[in-house]
Amino acid sequence: MIERMEQVLEENGIPRRSVKRQLANDCGVSYEAVRQWFEKPTTKIEADRIVRFSEKYKLNQRWLSTGKGDKYINNVQEMTGAYNLEPGPRLRDPVPLISWTQAGEWAEIIDNFPPGEAEEWLETTARVGRSAFALRVIGDSMTSPVGKSIPEGAIVIIDPDATPENGSIVVAKLIDDQKSTLKKLVIDGPNRYLKPLNPNYAMIPINGNCRIVGVAKKVEFDL
Repeated sequence: MIERMEQVLEENGIPRRSVKRQLANDCGVSYEAVRQWFEKPTTKIEADRIVRFSEKYKLNQRWLSTGKGDKYINNVQEMTGAYNLEPGPRLRDPVPLISWTQAGEWAEIIDNFPPGEAEEWLETTARVGRSAFALRVIGDSMTSPVGKSIPEGAIVIIDPDATPENGSIVVAKLIDDQKSTLKKLVIDGPNRYLKPLNPNYAMIPINGNCRIVGVAKKVEFDL
């Protein structure tokens, strides 16, 4: 089954060096669990992980498990019926919760990002691309007394593939700062600013001194 999973990932453009990390993402398990699948072929893979992988790539579970039958199918009921299983909730791939320093280097490190370097991998329903990641908010610069507010401790899901627009909440990397920052992007004619939601903090004018890392797509926090 592992060989067939590898084959599917390679057909979908995943480099061989990233197969284990992608499998961990696709199946919702740890990198260590996937490593065990490769090193101990007799290791049992839970049925819900098979369902999850099959659904993502529209695979026939019979083919995935035995190599027999059609490889791809479009009927979800057929996909799960052979094993009397039901698909779980429609979640996106897990995204890594990383540091603000790592966020500024994300474009350079993503292809070889070691799963162990993430604080944890988070399930999310946010509509994001393959390069998405999560950050934990530090400080109160995005805490507003009225309207939209992103409090300290909240988890923000960031999509580097999204296009930043006026009013977007973005992660930005200032040239003179080692860490990235979360702010609202304000575009006023030729002028651009990073605006905190907290009125006690000043706006930051930006020009060639700033790189937009990604756009915030969802905020999650526990009550």
